[in-house]
Amino acid sequence: MSTKLRLIVMNFLQFFVWGAWMMTLAHYGFVEKQWNGAQFGLVFSTMGFASLIMPTLFGIIADKWKANYVYSILHLLFGATMLFLPSINSPVAFFWVLLIAMSFYMPTIGLTNSINFRVLKDDGKDPVVHFPPIRVWGTVGFIVAMWITNFFTKDWGLGQSIKVSFVIAAVLAFVLSIFSFFALPVIKSEKKSGEQKQTWVQKLGLEAFVLFKQKKMALFFIFSLLLGAALQLTNAYGDGFLQDNNVFPKGGLINNFSTIILSVSQISETLFILAIPFFMKRFGIKKVMVISMIAWVLRFGLFGLADNSVLGFVLIIASCIIYGMAFDFFNISGALFVEQNTDKSIQSSAQGLFMLMTNGVGAVLGNIVAGQVIAKWFEDPVTLVKNWQGIWMTFAGYALVVAILFMIFFKYKHEREAEPHQ
Repeated sequence: MSTKLRLIVMNFLQFFVWGAWMMTLAHYGFVEKQWNGAQFGLVFSTMGFASLIMPTLFGIIADKWKANYVYSILHLLFGATMLFLPSINSPVAFFWVLLIAMSFYMPTIGLTNSINFRVLKDDGKDPVVHFPPIRVWGTVGFIVAMWITNFFTKDWGLGQSIKVSFVIAAVLAFVLSIFSFFALPVIKSEKKSGEQKQTWVQKLGLEAFVLFKQKKMALFFIFSLLLGAALQLTNAYGDGFLQDNNVFPKGGLINNFSTIILSVSQISETLFILAIPFFMKRFGIKKVMVISMIAWVLRFGLFGLADNSVLGFVLIIASCIIYGMAFDFFNISGALFVEQNTDKSIQSSAQGLFMLMTNGVGAVLGNIVAGQVIAKWFEDPVTLVKNWQGIWMTFAGYALVVAILFMIFFKYKHEREAEPHQ
């Protein structure tokens, strides 16, 4: 098996074990377990909590040991923990077990990138050229996992409980653990002579907080947190919405193929990645990020307008297509902004801070606050029936406010690159 194929398998399985269960978690919590919005919001926030410190901690361990072995052990522990979830009924107990599972899984996302880059460099290949065609297989794995889960859990398929998604993720995590332990090249730690010993402040990426002294960077990170609060909301509530029998009758097209329909979002994501260089050169980072924020308004708003009709189906598909622009344009343009506006000595720490604000603090606050808002204003306390239009329009309104404030307060002048003369 070639090195490239081994990396493709790793990326495919890495995101397969996430996509197998994440998108259907809302239906599992709301329908099968009858949790309310606040309880589910807490459960879904586990990914954000796990992103606060665990990736940095295991990153340090991987730097000191062999990265592929750390990666293998983490997936083994993640898979073992996921097997406990089907037997848990209490949302509080479920939160703690899923938090443990996410504490093992979230560090593997960063380790996947590190292993990819290291193996490619050792093979004498430029990661900028060779990594994207490999990484796209991760998104393919996420999509395939969603389709398989849809088949296992729908009446037209095997008709099993959504709890089977946790088992699917666990089994494939074990496969990935074995594969990465025996099939991946051994990634040894690099010991550089003459290198200054890092302090714990540097190792934990805390040195990047000095960037808050710069008004431009402080505003950027604040808005990253605010928009980060919205990034996972459709992943959290999308499948629960499409499988709500009060909106989309059971047995209908939308209800029956909800997970496959939502996978259009991930397909769109792979396509919009290719458009980013054009938009960045033509419009600059600020405008691209504004486009992303407006796309989030449309993502939520189109869901809010959708119902069980042909037009409703079209609006849902349109929302899924727009998701690719909303998600990619913010994450990738934001990472590029950090890279272009920070000193080389703290770029890794600055990127870590960007991820902390979006996937960590932002995601935690977004999921917990959204859950509380739904429980208080958009959910019947007895029947737990939800006002989905109110929910999605509230999310859209929030994204619109963030976009307007960003346009007003964030100052950044783009200098368009000159076209080459013929």
